Amino acid sequence: MTGTNRHWIRAGLLAAAMTLPGAAGAQGVAGDYLAARHAGMTGDFAAAAEYYDRTLMHDGESPEFLERAALAHLSLGNVARAADLGQRVIAQNQSTQVGQMAVLAREMGLENYGAVLAAIDENRGAGPLVDGLIRAWSLLGQGDMSSALNAFDAVADTQGLAPFAGYHKALALASVGDFEGAEALFSQEMGGGVDATRQAIIARATVLSQLGRAEDALELIDRSFSAEFDPELRALVAALEEGEPVPFDRIRGAKDGLAETFYTIGSALSAEASEDFVLLYARVAQHLAPDHTDATLMAAELLRALGQFETAAETYDTVPRDDPAFHAAEIGRAEALREIGRTDAALEALQSLAETHGELPVVQSTLADFLRRQDRYEAAIAAYSRALDSYSEPDRAQWFLYYARGIAQERSGNWEAAEADFRAALELNPEQPQVLNYLGYSLVEQQEKLDEALDMIERAVAARPDAGYIVDSLGWVYYRLGRYDEAVGQLERAAELMPIDPVVNDHLGDAYWAVGRELEAEFMWKRALSFVDFEDVSEDADPDRIRRKLEVGLDRVLEEEGAAPLSVAAESDG
Repeated sequence: MTGTNRHWIRAGLLAAAMTLPGAAGAQGVAGDYLAARHAGMTGDFAAAAEYYDRTLMHDGESPEFLERAALAHLSLGNVARAADLGQRVIAQNQSTQVGQMAVLAREMGLENYGAVLAAIDENRGAGPLVDGLIRAWSLLGQGDMSSALNAFDAVADTQGLAPFAGYHKALALASVGDFEGAEALFSQEMGGGVDATRQAIIARATVLSQLGRAEDALELIDRSFSAEFDPELRALVAALEEGEPVPFDRIRGAKDGLAETFYTIGSALSAEASEDFVLLYARVAQHLAPDHTDATLMAAELLRALGQFETAAETYDTVPRDDPAFHAAEIGRAEALREIGRTDAALEALQSLAETHGELPVVQSTLADFLRRQDRYEAAIAAYSRALDSYSEPDRAQWFLYYARGIAQERSGNWEAAEADFRAALELNPEQPQVLNYLGYSLVEQQEKLDEALDMIERAVAARPDAGYIVDSLGWVYYRLGRYDEAVGQLERAAELMPIDPVVNDHLGDAYWAVGRELEAEFMWKRALSFVDFEDVSEDADPDRIRRKLEVGLDRVLEEEGAAPLSVAAESDG
């Protein structure tokens, strides 16, 4: 949010605050508080932090103000400030979950493990999901490995936390050089999917390397990941193939283990908890291990989900260029820039990335997708081609690249090349509904192979019966075949699924006209026209053509276009 907008919000809310009892003497605190509340509700943590800090200048002891200010600062990653605010609430013997988490994060960052353990014993922990693991890692940080292992085992007895306990216990054993003990745990079925995460697989591969089992490590990586590795996996595979033990440096000590605790629990919570709550876990993980790139990426992605694109872009930008995941961070940053309308900066970032990391298919395909969205089809086709060429061997994942390049080819007017790409995509993924639908629909528009097109779209509908755009395609191919009554039924179904789509409404209008329901046709064309986005007009819902149909009817429009009349089409195609 810009400074101008913040002052506008504050002014509006201050005016509202004037109606509160006693507001005349407390306009400052009321205005700042309401502005802070509004910013917090919209996810603008920077504005919320600013206004809550100003609110605290009027009333620095309010537990509510302190708690909300701590939440805003911790969401921004300002752990020191959040911890100071949380400590002031704790000093009043008040409960503050956010404040306690921030205070613990500060103490863990300083490696004050005695203070961390004391806080947990006094019920001032970060929450039941993490306190047991925090205790275990803090005991390890104090050098008490035996008690730490017992603490991990105690976590395992808590319902739902056994997989996390096993994973973290394995990391703890590996961090002190007990690779046999770590592998004994990794080789067991931990459950919960924890042992199948990227972090767990890489950790286990490193443990196997330390045990002299490089071949087993390579086999683990091969069956866990696709053939095209990112820079981190490429480096790991190269080191394993050299035969020398790969250092176990993912967890260098208790503080790294604590960072991984907040990251893994946060990742698990992301499926069911709100983004702003999970963000706190990511921020603590970042604070404890600034080089924990996965935590940084998670924080940035959560900020994007919350609509905080500028803060997300800034968070992505903290990943250094020499980090193996730099390309992922730059792709995310470019998307965040695009989402706030900075398309030139986004394109510049992706083009620069293509120069430094162009051997990665995801880099070229992301650039191609961006160019295609900008209607720069020739440049997109070239980027998709580079992405396809970057694969060392055929891979099923290439289907999407052929599909996307086919769209760009079709949009640029090269139908022969587009059809070839769509069919190449289907060779790799024969029943992929998006490809079946797009190729089938395109064949209909080209007036080619209509029977095959119908078969493709029927298969697509069978796979995705609730996808309105695919049901629309089926209705449209019936229309093109002159099977107008069947077209109406399918297009009505599509309109139920996508009621405000201009193309679907336009198609249904044409079908109504074809069966003599002219008033309903005109109604649907008017609906279609009302839903047209005039800043991004679809080629399939031309507003000028729709207006002309409303003026003179579909038959006259077809005559003006040199197309066959509907009745002739029905006779020839029926």
